Amino acid sequence: MTMVDVTVRGAGIFGLACAWACAKRGARVRVVDPHGVGAGASGGIVGALAPHVPENWNEKKAFQFESLRMSGPFWADVAEVGGGDPGYARTGRLQPVADAAALVLARGRAAGAADLWQGFADWSVERSADDWAPASASGWVIRDTLSARLHPRRACDALARALTAKGADIVRDAADEGVVLWATGWQGLEALSETLGRRVGNGVKGQAALLRHDARDAPQLFADGLHIVPHADGTVAVGSTSEREFSDPTGVDAQCEALLERAREALPILRDAEVLERWAGVRPRARSRAPMLGRHPLAEGAFIANGGFKIGFGMTPKVAEVMADLMLEERDGIPEGFRVEASI
Repeated sequence: MTMVDVTVRGAGIFGLACAWACAKRGARVRVVDPHGVGAGASGGIVGALAPHVPENWNEKKAFQFESLRMSGPFWADVAEVGGGDPGYARTGRLQPVADAAALVLARGRAAGAADLWQGFADWSVERSADDWAPASASGWVIRDTLSARLHPRRACDALARALTAKGADIVRDAADEGVVLWATGWQGLEALSETLGRRVGNGVKGQAALLRHDARDAPQLFADGLHIVPHADGTVAVGSTSEREFSDPTGVDAQCEALLERAREALPILRDAEVLERWAGVRPRARSRAPMLGRHPLAEGAFIANGGFKIGFGMTPKVAEVMADLMLEERDGIPEGFRVEASI
């Protein structure tokens, strides 16, 4: 007799969230990961849930917008059921405006946001006015109120607690039972590429750092290609690098120190902040550059949710919804660009 309806292989953010969506619908769920919860890139420290710019709208941007809109209720539910704190807050984001041409572009995007973000959030341009603002050559910054933050490591823990409260199992080894979802991160993309004999995705290493500085109610910043994210525990995360070539998936090196220096230049108030942690991990990037969602190309009756890359946490609520729809109810709401076929 089958005791499990859904087996999820991978306890990163996509695996845990899809397991949660299935458990909420009454499915008996087991999550299997030999390394434990959030052991890969999902156990990081940055947690910037930031939208794409509100222009040239496409299915990827629309999917991400809907997911960001779902994030508040999603994480509140997780916290209520399991008692864990994912560190979620929709605190917005500031970005510096480089020059007069960029100022014109930024103001034009405000009109796009008014239409495309459907009144849920704003995009505005304002004067840079205080110490918690990125250095801006023009003196102007963009503020959006759609961006949110969470603590990735704590979010994974909160999901694990909620799953356990729902009666799900989280184990390091078990046989497949029921419907099987493969959410195995960059190693899963590498294995699938090897089996198919062609590249369907790869891992991109990222390094980040965590500093002691209490700006818990301040917006996150995006400056000089960096995310600077204040967390609710009085820390600030800075990230990240993007390294396609690497020999040590979890090793930190001089690139992390360079990242820290860029952050201090962008936000001088961090100059004397103590560095609490330096972190590195490898994020899964599908060939399509969108999440890879749908039926497994090689295993009958199995599914894949992979390739979140830098926007995986922001995509999570909607990814979990469409995968639960497909696996439990055979309702396919996956956008064309997100399908497994788009990467293989």
